[in-house]
Formats: sequence, C-alpha cells, structure tokens
Amino acid sequence: MMTNDNKTDRLADEILARRERLPLKPDAVTLEGRRVRLLPLDVERDKEALYAATNGSPVALGERSVGAYDADEVVWRYMSAGPFATLEAFTAYLRRLVDTPNALAFCVFDVATGQQVGSASLMNNAPEHLKIEIGAVWYSPVAQRTGANTEATYLMLRRAFELGYRRVEWKCNALNERSRHSALRMGFTFEGIQEYHMIIKGRTRDTAWFRILNREWPDVKRHLEGLLET
Repeated sequence: MMTNDNKTDRLADEILARRERLPLKPDAVTLEGRRVRLLPLDVERDKEALYAATNGSPVALGERSVGAYDADEVVWRYMSAGPFATLEAFTAYLRRLVDTPNALAFCVFDVATGQQVGSASLMNNAPEHLKIEIGAVWYSPVAQRTGANTEATYLMLRRAFELGYRRVEWKCNALNERSRHSALRMGFTFEGIQEYHMIIKGRTRDTAWFRILNREWPDVKRHLEGLLET
C-alpha cells in the first residue's frame, strides 16, 4: 500500500481518492476467527442472549462458568451506559449502537458454542481522514481472559487496514486500567490523556488515547498472531 511518510508532502492521489470510496457507515461484514465470529449486531436476534450474559446473573460458556457477579464492576463501570435494570433498557442501548451513523456494531459469538458473549464496534469513522476507532467493547465475564477480545480486535484491525485506513484508535477512561493494559498488550501506542474529555454518568472522564498507524500494522499484526497462537 502506498504511503507518505514525509508529513510536509502532498499525499499521493491514490490515498486521497481512497477517502471517497469509504462509506460513513462501515459496510456490514462477518469477520471469522478461530475463537470468535463477529456478525453485525442484530438487536432482535442478540438482545436476550447478550443481556443474560452481562446482567450479573450466573452464566456458563461450555465448561466455563461464572456465578452471580456485580455487573457494574465487571462489565459496565467504564462504559457510556449500563448496567441495565431491564431488558427494555438494554435493548434501547443496543438500538443506539446499531443506529449510530458512523459506526458498525458487532455481536461477538464464541465459535465453539455459538453463544453471544459481547460486543465491539468500528466507530467514530472519519473516512475523510482515513481513521476509525475500535470501541464500545464489552464482554460477559465468562468470555473475559479467554482470548476473545484479542482475536476480535485483531479481526477488526485487519479489516480496517485492508480497507485502507491509515489510523485506528482505541480510547478508554483513564481510570480503566484493564482496558489500558489490553491496548498496550495488543500493540497499540499510548498517545496521552485528554483531561475533562467528557462527562459520563455524571462524572468527569479523562480519556487515554491509543493508536496503531498503517505503517505499524505489519509488526502489530505479527505480534497479535503470535498472541493468538498461545
């Protein structure tokens, strides 16, 4: 893929033309992995299974199981919404994810069992700048620390760079140590903290920013593939 490393030079015509080919709402696709399969989120298909997997009730995935847990602490504390007291409230949240005009929300399925275990999105899409974000990432505790997030992220990164994006971002609440550790472990570069970035759930959110650039992707791709082999 042609790139311009000198930031003072005009970008190649091919790069500039690529911005016109990418839609604001990413095209719906299925991304296949060995551990997980990412399908465009279907509210009616996925709402009950995802709610049951993330509302604090005991949950099982094959031979793995988790007893009752604090849904706020384990899943939703650093998300923009949740936890959800009712299926109706959760369904409304899913509809907002699906209807976001510059995002594609995925439902993450465990391949071995066919169960819905979480969600992740290609979001904040900015084709004019050839950048996109991986975000709105949440998983049932029964799928956490299983490699599901690593493979899902790998599949979305591969998709984005194959489409011709130059930058993929990962942002999280600066207090979210687990998300920050995951970003670094997967090969994202930390760019700093934007203070007073947002007000979420009545609280100030400082945001930690991470990124992968297209010139960094070949090395990150090999790194992620190595992680997925372990």
